[in-house]
Amino acid sequence: MIQAIVGANWGDEGKGKLTDMLAAQADVVVRFQGGANAGHTIVNDFGKFALHTLPSGVFYPHVTNVIANGVALNLPVLKAEYDALVARGVPAPRLLLSDRAQLVMPYHILFDQYEEERLAGRSFGSTRSGIAPFYSDKFAKTGFQLCELFDDDDILAEKLARVLEPKNILLEHLYHKPRLNPAALLATLRSWRDIAAPFRADTSAFLRQSLADGRSILLEGQLGSLKDPDHGIYPMVTSSSTLAGFGAVGAGVPPHAITDIIAVTKAYSSAVGAGAFVSEIFGPAADELRRRGGDGGEYGATTGRPRRMGWYDCVASRYGCHIQSATQVALTVLDVLGYLDEIPVCVAYEIDGREVRDFPVTPLLRKARPVLKTLPGWKCDIRGIRAYSDLPPACRAYVEFIEQQLGLPIRLISNGPRRSDIIHR
Repeated sequence: MIQAIVGANWGDEGKGKLTDMLAAQADVVVRFQGGANAGHTIVNDFGKFALHTLPSGVFYPHVTNVIANGVALNLPVLKAEYDALVARGVPAPRLLLSDRAQLVMPYHILFDQYEEERLAGRSFGSTRSGIAPFYSDKFAKTGFQLCELFDDDDILAEKLARVLEPKNILLEHLYHKPRLNPAALLATLRSWRDIAAPFRADTSAFLRQSLADGRSILLEGQLGSLKDPDHGIYPMVTSSSTLAGFGAVGAGVPPHAITDIIAVTKAYSSAVGAGAFVSEIFGPAADELRRRGGDGGEYGATTGRPRRMGWYDCVASRYGCHIQSATQVALTVLDVLGYLDEIPVCVAYEIDGREVRDFPVTPLLRKARPVLKTLPGWKCDIRGIRAYSDLPPACRAYVEFIEQQLGLPIRLISNGPRRSDIIHR
């Protein structure tokens, strides 16, 4: 059986905590897309961690953690993250890296930085992790797969010279930056062999055998539905599909084997980066929600940037769950809202004087204004509550209102940052 955990919104929904919790019953946890441009924050008995590349099953000795072929693999970042984990007392995780995963090269990060600088006020709000240039090269067929690190040096050198020729023209004449040195890059690739060698594997074959053996597999998605390049708020999106359906491609598993899809959504809205955000709030209300939110304030786990804040958006969340083909929903950070007397919820958009309940395309989204419904707050701390029936009536009414709007069952409710702060419903 394969279960997928994915984001229903803009990312930062709390997927890491849910994956960390559900990994206790899993045999394999798989990252199937994205790179080190986003992080999953996890709080457990070992401490607080922000994972950027490693799957969230790394805290369980029984779990095999797989970085599959669909991931943008930054090997130095992975090595630093792995070593930091072990240095803090976490047992060395079981880790497999797909031979077919492609590598984030040093020049991908440079091009990401240079393009954001060139665009200035018209930038995409990139994390400058090299993700867009990486995927550009992947689909232009000029990327490097992990297996190529172990090719002959003369073959690597020939490919580097060919790939770098147009890049150096851009660097010199568009960005006015220093040219890349093929010999230095070849030395870098040689040094990466030592990082990759202990972990490289045919992960597709491993996952197929795991399925045949009846092992439980958990797919861990990065970011959320609205950052998907096809179905999200294009062009302010990421460069790989954020949908559970891509798990079959990004991990090399049968689509029909993904039988349970948990869409994770926050009890309010937050987003990092540019792009349409209809329910966004500003000023003191946003500052207070940001300060109280998350597990220590709403700041990007990768960038540290303050997240944009907003009320819960039923239109965006319903759409996000739909395109994920969600079978159930997990609602996170519900405890954060306990300070409010009243809680606004966005139930529709007003566009050109018309009320809209279906999530629109980007040009219409820019015109949209939120239609808000106000629900009563519960005005108390709900952390530590483990039974749904013990939640205050107003809190249950809030959950059930969102559930009705989404048209899907909310099975898991997170009411605190720790692994144990969860209500099963």
